[in-house]
Amino acid sequence: MQTRKKYIFITFFASWLLLFFFGGDQIRRLAFLSRKKAAVLKNWPRWTDRSFLKSFADPEELQSDGGLHKQSAKARRASRMNIYKHSRCRMETCFDFSRCEKHGFKVFVYPVEREDPVSESYLKIITSIEESRYYTSNPEEACLFILNIDTLDRDHLSIQYVHDINDKIQGFPLWNYGRNHLVFNLYSGTWPNYTEDLGFDIGQAILAKASFYVENFRPGFDISIPLFSKEHPQKGGERGWLYQNSVPPKKKYMLAFKGKRYLTGIGSDTRNALHHIHNGKDIISLTTCKHGKDWEKHKDTRCDKDNSDYEKFDYQELLHNSTFCIIPRGRRLGSFRFLEALQAACIPVLLSNGWELPFSDAIDWSKSAIVGDERLLLQIPSTVRCIHSDKILAFQQQTQFLWEAYFSSVEKIVQTTLEIIKDRIFHRESRPKFLWNTLPGGLLALPEYSTHLGDFPFYHLHPSGKFTAFIRAVSPVVSLSQPILKLIQAVSRSQHCAQILVLWSCEKPPPPRGRWPQTAVPLTVIHGRRKVSDRFFPYSAIGTDAVLSLDEHTSLSTSEVRRGGRGGGRWDAATQIRTPHGRAGCQGGFTSCPRISHWDNGVSKSPAVSSGNPRFSQRQDCLNQFAAWFGYMPLVHSQLRLDPVLFKDQVSVLRKKYRHLEKP
Repeated sequence: MQTRKKYIFITFFASWLLLFFFGGDQIRRLAFLSRKKAAVLKNWPRWTDRSFLKSFADPEELQSDGGLHKQSAKARRASRMNIYKHSRCRMETCFDFSRCEKHGFKVFVYPVEREDPVSESYLKIITSIEESRYYTSNPEEACLFILNIDTLDRDHLSIQYVHDINDKIQGFPLWNYGRNHLVFNLYSGTWPNYTEDLGFDIGQAILAKASFYVENFRPGFDISIPLFSKEHPQKGGERGWLYQNSVPPKKKYMLAFKGKRYLTGIGSDTRNALHHIHNGKDIISLTTCKHGKDWEKHKDTRCDKDNSDYEKFDYQELLHNSTFCIIPRGRRLGSFRFLEALQAACIPVLLSNGWELPFSDAIDWSKSAIVGDERLLLQIPSTVRCIHSDKILAFQQQTQFLWEAYFSSVEKIVQTTLEIIKDRIFHRESRPKFLWNTLPGGLLALPEYSTHLGDFPFYHLHPSGKFTAFIRAVSPVVSLSQPILKLIQAVSRSQHCAQILVLWSCEKPPPPRGRWPQTAVPLTVIHGRRKVSDRFFPYSAIGTDAVLSLDEHTSLSTSEVRRGGRGGGRWDAATQIRTPHGRAGCQGGFTSCPRISHWDNGVSKSPAVSSGNPRFSQRQDCLNQFAAWFGYMPLVHSQLRLDPVLFKDQVSVLRKKYRHLEKP
């Protein structure tokens, strides 16, 4: 037994000696490396050229991580799951389509009580919904529900933060754990991390949110909306800043930014780095530290100079004179600068990694914005310099279209949100993405009319060149010399006339077929009511893209009609109104899109409106209502006459193309 123990001891001692002599060096080296690695983690290197390489943040600040990464990955996942308990929600799983089958797409807003604290911005949202064609006051008819609780600002440090929302919504009989509800939000989370915590459980509700993170966005269910200020107009809104004389598209400054610089915390890295691309010539990057109550406590060596330079440039002037505008993230991903750049036709250069762009379901942002990477800031100047002038102009034009179609007012933002949801519910009647990204836009090209591009005149590359003459008659025909009969004869002789429609709005019956003039084109009489608006509704009877809308007392010659049909007119892309002004003056005009926005030139402003004629009084009332819907007057008032060559020249009539113009 003793011998056995002796051999075991000798074997162990020999093994230890072998390990020491042959493996000791590796053990000592491993221990040395571990100590060296610990030293590297503990102390930041001191570069010899540190004075030339200015840090984006102090080493101490980076070491502390600003409180952002103190949580473990597991803790962050648990926190996110607590906020988004229904992160897998889709329309198929968290929306009750049966509520929309009987009454269609109707939206109910919970009645706002006097004691409910509602911000001005949320009131604009509610008003826009209540004034929309989808609003219903009957919850039994509703397909979608909107809370009367202001959920826009969910920063618990804000004075507009509404407390105890969970307790309130649980008492709503219609809540149903959020199903078929739409929740709006502009600000979520608070200092220092600004997470997307709303402070209450939205359940299965659709979230329309600004500053949406891609990882939290539920595709096909949630909607990303733009961040807008409390001054954003409820309806109407200002026009874009791009004018017809904005050529060449490249402006005084190639790239520009003016805004706050955060000294600490989330969102500070990108804005702190912007000074690296500033050259004072064609790239202007102006930031100020002078905001917040504790800014002097955290000010760095650049603050005083930055604050001084910041005041040297007017922000509006900088916007107007810049080709590209940098849109860096703020504390949250979104920024007010985004909408400001769109309006100013300053192409947005987005530096906000992980941001789900507004209305990304519908809008193709690759045609109007440059999506950059915050980590590759120094490559931005060379990137934008390589963009050709033609593409720059196309981008600028697209920013104006998007601004005026979807973003210039709260009403348009809300309507776009509702229309996107409606397209998801009624998928077979949804708009193709082309309609959303092409004039006149998804809010005007309604799928109830058609989803086929060929049915819309805006998208015709080769229009037929024919028009329908549309005449509204309110007086009985008692003689063959009445103006309406002469008008029918004059119009029918035009080679551009495809058909003539007479809307009979007279109390007495129309004359028999034999008393109407003989025409080379079809003549159809339609019975209507005694309402001016009747002229907008005979869609099925109109087979052309253009309509010449006339009054029964209009005086037109065939030559004038021919000249107008040959392009002697004007096209206004904003209103889709094409008008040749001849002797008809305010009484006649070509109106495009009879099926969508059929409008009569007779309602434009003219001295006859104030003459006391009840017909013009009705038209003025209609025009006022039309302007109220838009929030501004979208029609362009103009008077123009384009006469043919040689019209008044002292030459023989036989040499003139439109000879009948000189006849009395």
